[in-house]
Parts: sequence; C-alpha cells; structure tokens
Amino acid sequence: MIEPHAPAPPGAPPPWRGPARLPVRPDVGRFLVLACVFVCAACGLVYELELVALASYLMGDSVTQASVVLSVMVFAMGIGSLAAKRLRRFAAAGFGALEVVLALVGGCSAMVLYAVFAWTGDWGGLWADGPRILLVAFSLAIGLLIGTEVPLLMELIQRVRRQDAGGAVADLFAADYVGGLVGGLAFPFLLLPFCGELTSSLLTGAVNVVAGGALVLGLFRRDLGRRARWLLPAAGIAVIVVLGSAAALVDDFERAARQAVYGGDVRVALRTGVQEVVLTGGRHGRPLDLYLDGRLRVGGDERRYHEALVHPAMHGRHARVLVLGGGDGLAAREALTHPGVRRVDIVELDAGLVRLARTDPDLSRLNGHVYDDPRVHAVTADAFHWLRGARPGRYDVVLADLPAPDVTASSKLYSQEFYDLARRALAPGGRIAVHAGPVAGRHRAFWTVEATLRAAGLHTVAYRIDVHAPGRHERAPADWGFVLAAPGSRPALCLDPGVRLRGLTQADLAADARAARRTRVADVPPSTLVHPRY
Repeated sequence: MIEPHAPAPPGAPPPWRGPARLPVRPDVGRFLVLACVFVCAACGLVYELELVALASYLMGDSVTQASVVLSVMVFAMGIGSLAAKRLRRFAAAGFGALEVVLALVGGCSAMVLYAVFAWTGDWGGLWADGPRILLVAFSLAIGLLIGTEVPLLMELIQRVRRQDAGGAVADLFAADYVGGLVGGLAFPFLLLPFCGELTSSLLTGAVNVVAGGALVLGLFRRDLGRRARWLLPAAGIAVIVVLGSAAALVDDFERAARQAVYGGDVRVALRTGVQEVVLTGGRHGRPLDLYLDGRLRVGGDERRYHEALVHPAMHGRHARVLVLGGGDGLAAREALTHPGVRRVDIVELDAGLVRLARTDPDLSRLNGHVYDDPRVHAVTADAFHWLRGARPGRYDVVLADLPAPDVTASSKLYSQEFYDLARRALAPGGRIAVHAGPVAGRHRAFWTVEATLRAAGLHTVAYRIDVHAPGRHERAPADWGFVLAAPGSRPALCLDPGVRLRGLTQADLAADARAARRTRVADVPPSTLVHPRY
C-alpha cells in the first residue's frame, strides 16, 4: 500500500498522493472508473425504485411512500458525502468495502421488507408499523452508502489522471446521470416484468458488488494493503453467495410469505402487469376471497357489497349499464338479474383479472359466468380515458366499482373531472352509483366523494352497510360507503320489488341512509385532478 504523505496543516486541503500505479493506460483507467460510476448509479436507482414499488404495494398510497423513500435517501446521501471525507486517503479500500455493504443491504432490502410485512403484519403494537420503520431504515442506510460513493469515486478518478475539479465533476456526474437513466428504465421494463421485485433487487446487488470489486481489485489493487487484498475478495464472494442463495430460494420464500399473509389455501397468485391477484378458498366449502395488491376485493360478504352498489341504481330505466372497474364480473352479475337489461359494458384496466374471471372455475361460478352472456362486453382500458371518448347520453346506469379513494392511483377516479365525464355518459333520467370507501373512521374522505359528485352537477344520496364477514388476513373495514347520484333531481333510494336479494332489504337501505347522514361532515371541498383531497 502506498504510504500517505505527512499530515497537512490544519485547514489545508489533503495533499495529492500522485497518480496510481495502474495496470492499464490512464485513458483506459479513466474509462473504467466512469463505467463503474455508470453501473453503480444504475444499481442505486434500482434500489430506490424497488423500495418505492414494494412499499406502495405493501402499504398503499404510492405518493406518500415515494416521498418518504426519496426524501430520506437524498438527506442520507448528503450525510454520506460528508462522512466520505474521512475515507478519501483510503479511497480504493473504502470504495471496495462500501460496495460490498451496499450490495448486501440494497440487494436484501426488498426480501427483508416483505418478510417483516408478511410475518408481523397482524401482531399489532409496534410490530404493526414494522414495515414503515424498516422502510425508513433501509432508505437511510442505502442513501448513506450511495452518498459516500461519489466523493470516493472522485478521488479514484483523480488518482488515474489529475484534471481540474470542474472537469472531473462534469465527467463523473455525466456517467452518474446516464447510469441513473438506464437503471430507472431497466427496472419497470426489464427487471420487474422478467425477474419480479425480489429477484430484481438480489440481481442488482450482485451486479453492484461485481462492478465495485472488479474496479478496485483490477485497477487499484496496488493501492491496497495486504489485508485488504484478501478481505475484500472474501467479503465480495460471501455477499454473492448470500444473494445467490436468496435468489435460489425466492420462489419458496414467496410461497411461505404469501401463506402468512393470505392463509394456507392460496389457489391462484399471479402478477398481471397491473397488480398482484390472489385467489384463496373456493373449495371444500371455504368462501372464495379475491385480493388485489393485498387488499380484499371479494370475500364472504361480497353479495351484500355488490347488492348495495348495484340495485339502488337499477331502480328505474336500466337497458344499458356501464360498469367502471368490476373486472371480477360480480357487479355485472347483479345488474343482469334485472329484466330489461340489454347491454352491460365493463371497463377494466386489468385484462388479467378479466381473463381470470372468465376461466377460473370458482370465480366464474361466483359471477354466474357473466362473460359468457352475449349482453356483456368487456373493454381493457383506463376508466378515466375511456370515458373521455364515450358517446354522451349512452347509459342508463353507471356503476363505479373501483378501489377506495385512499389508494393514490385511484384518486383521479374520484375527482370532479371524472364525475363530469360520467355525468355526460348518462342518458336523461340516468343514475350513477359509486363505491366511496369505508365510512367508519374515514368520515371526511367519504363525504369528500359525495361533495365531489355534487360539484359535478349531480344530486346525491349517501348510504352505508355493515360488513358482516370481514377478511381474515387484513384490517377489514367495519362498513362500506356508497353514494347514489343523478342529474336533474335527487334519486330515490329504492329497490325493485321484482328482484329478490339475499342480503339487502328496503328497510335496511333506509336505515343505512340514516346511519350515513349522522356521520356527515359539513363544508367539505370537492376533490379535483390538481387538488386531490383524499
């Protein structure tokens, strides 16, 4: 190892130690350092996106999770840059050790986060917030390590060939930003669809440790002491073994974690490109549960939910029905129980969910094989954009069977602009029914939906129903809230007497409306695209 110069006077910049003794020409060495900067930047951005994606799936509210991850990581990167000052004299050994630790922490972060969510999610107390605490801890740790990279790489590139600071910074940041671009594009278009979330992070960690180790051991080996020359390769190989073993066990791990979250009777678990779809039960007398991104959408009480959503809106003319969402076919099933229905259009973003509702024996039996009915037509599209092109006045009934508005991705489907488009699609005398999320504990969000419908020129009546069979593996809501709306005049909250229902009566409906009115929050502003309020 090259001996450092004598200590500089207090306040003076550290002395330059002279060019490194490289096994290649300086221009080749400089290219290799910038290539390593490129790879490390790509890996760092993949770690960030991986944490954001997994946290959004596990905890919902993608805007909040992205804000937490990115803000904590940027803050930690600043602290890491300051901490790197003390490592500049040992830049090669420090960078090699840094990449080993970063590969281990970043590569295992997704698997550890998922494990904590799966096996501690129902414990309550501090463990209930375990995934959130761990998300912040990983963001902080990865940010610190990434922030320490840049000053050390700056020192290494100057050791290859001395140049002015401005030129070195420009070269380094150019490689860093291009690497970030490649990592940011590779994650959603290559890693996620072909490898999945867990394998992607493990593979990224392996690439990270190989790139860092190759640079230090191949280019700056002469700058390392005897101990570092065997410790760094040993540590790198150990990390690769850990990451490789974890990758080999990913499928078994996912199955075990999925059973911890959903129970032991998972029948179908697939990634559709839009969301994770899980089916449990449905055999041997067990109720069928459908989970979308970990949230229960169909459970033992699904008939009460779909009857409450659909049948009040079907009171009146109902020849043409539009279902927004509802790819499981259950809202369409209820609509088709009414005589006089000539057409039901289903606009569902997830073609995989529609395909499952057509082909899975238990789910298709539950929805009454609606997709075999010639009156049912399914379209794969975003509901907001599809409504913009819909013919005005086409539908007698619009049913918004969509995720609750507390999911950030669905907030635009509860905006004033969205309801303006839905109102335009209604025929004279038509009605729209909206699933507005739970009322208990979320009074303001529920009444924001109602206020937004009124802001779109619709007259409303709100109601709620109790959940009798909550999901076994989630914190199920105590109730479901709905809003029935119509242009022109306030709609009547009535059921057609000719249609027999299993879980809803006219008396129940009147009581549900009174219960909802008691929770009213006055003077709630509407939600818009540019000012979401959920």
